Amino acid sequence: MFPKMSPKQMKKMMQQIGMKMHELEAKEVIIRREGEEIIIENPSIIVIEAKNQKSYQISGKETVRSVIPEEDVKLVAEQANVSEEEARKALEKTKGDLAEAIMLLTK
Repeated sequence: MFPKMSPKQMKKMMQQIGMKMHELEAKEVIIRREGEEIIIENPSIIVIEAKNQKSYQISGKETVRSVIPEEDVKLVAEQANVSEEEARKALEKTKGDLAEAIMLLTK
């Protein structure tokens, strides 16, 4: 993208056009989506500021974890007549499939 530039030259050029860049330390970054969380452990985070806006560039080891809604846990526990803990385990085992979790618990 740019000709061979040292980090120092790059920083100076960015400052000239009104951009700032710095590193942000963090243990983990969690991105919550509908039904799942993306966890990035020991991330490398670069914050770029330009025109009163911040952009975050995040890199690191990614793990995706599904999230079971509390309403689903209560429904399965009620329908299968088991504790919420047992219902949660069944939902995790069936990857959130309500009917399959209930059938698993009522065998």
